[in-house]
Amino acid sequence: MSDCSSNARPIDVDNILERLRGLSSAEDFFHTLGILYDGRVLNVARLHILKRMGQYLAEEDFDGLPDRVIAARARSTLERAYSDFESASPLSQRVFKVLKEHDPEKPAEKRGAFVSFEAALKPFAEQ
Repeated sequence: MSDCSSNARPIDVDNILERLRGLSSAEDFFHTLGILYDGRVLNVARLHILKRMGQYLAEEDFDGLPDRVIAARARSTLERAYSDFESASPLSQRVFKVLKEHDPEKPAEKRGAFVSFEAALKPFAEQ
């Protein structure tokens, strides 16, 4: 499926944020928000999609909004997060700190003293 929003199903909007807080799997989020997804995309990027959704939700202000508006925004954030990973790899998106800090284009930092494997294997007399 290339467009998860065109296949959206109706959802129960009552107390949606509280219900989302209680979910444990990526599939639960998609089911609760009525969004169809490609299992191949989800299998590769499930944690990245949910982390990105959380980042998008953190930008929202839900105070005083009716449940139907909150549900629509939550659905929109999940659709947006999912679309980020439909054509891009988790490595290219760098959602998690460990991926942000590791850039394959940059050489590794030198940290303290380095002893080569060969030097460690030499007998003490040769050193």
